[in-house]
Amino acid sequence: MTANNEVPDVLFWVGCAGSFDQRAQKVTRAFAKILDAANISYAILGAEEACTGDPARRAGNEFLFQMMAYQNIQTLNGYGIKKIVTTCPHCFNTLKNEYPELGGHYEVMHHTTLLQGLINDGKITLQGGGSFKGKKITYHDSCYLGRSNGIYEAPRAVLEALDVELVEMKRCRSNGLCCGAGGAQMFKEEEKGDTRVNWERTNDVLASGAQIVAAACPFCNTMLTDGITMKEKKDSVQVMDVAELVAERL
Repeated sequence: MTANNEVPDVLFWVGCAGSFDQRAQKVTRAFAKILDAANISYAILGAEEACTGDPARRAGNEFLFQMMAYQNIQTLNGYGIKKIVTTCPHCFNTLKNEYPELGGHYEVMHHTTLLQGLINDGKITLQGGGSFKGKKITYHDSCYLGRSNGIYEAPRAVLEALDVELVEMKRCRSNGLCCGAGGAQMFKEEEKGDTRVNWERTNDVLASGAQIVAAACPFCNTMLTDGITMKEKKDSVQVMDVAELVAERL
């Protein structure tokens, strides 16, 4: 329910990154701007939203995952939530595929799928031109969006609706390379090796010749930004979420 007892069209699951990470907060604001522009009534849980438990499960703490999941499911079911949208593929995958066995049954969408629908239905109109007209953009497939859930077309369709040239990296779609954050790697030191996964992925980005790499995941955004900073390419290559690119063109 919203504050005035209306049932919203959709619950926007903001996620830990979207709530607390300064970079990801910009994506949250951009997506909220798009929802407002499309006249979609949405609500957030605010302080009642807890982590989905994804990092705990990936790190092997099943007990903690189930505790967090049950708490969230009680909250969601208490409000009668049916439809959820999230800007994080980790939250998306957990809510969609892992909550049903614990009693949480919802229609869960990733924001790129919703954005594609809004553009196709004419609910939002994109202006041509702007700061990235004609620029080369490459799209990085998040593991939890791509290989885990088969969502490859929606983010690309959204990018193609912008005045840009979409170029693919050599490793893309089902052969895409992880950004290096998955499996709770984001929160631990990596094992010894010759290179880092995000450096390796950054090489793919630079080889594509793109001036902007579009991501659709806060973890990927962080890892790619770190990689591009390490390669000293911050002046020539931007990392942006798909929602940010759309919000700029409204």
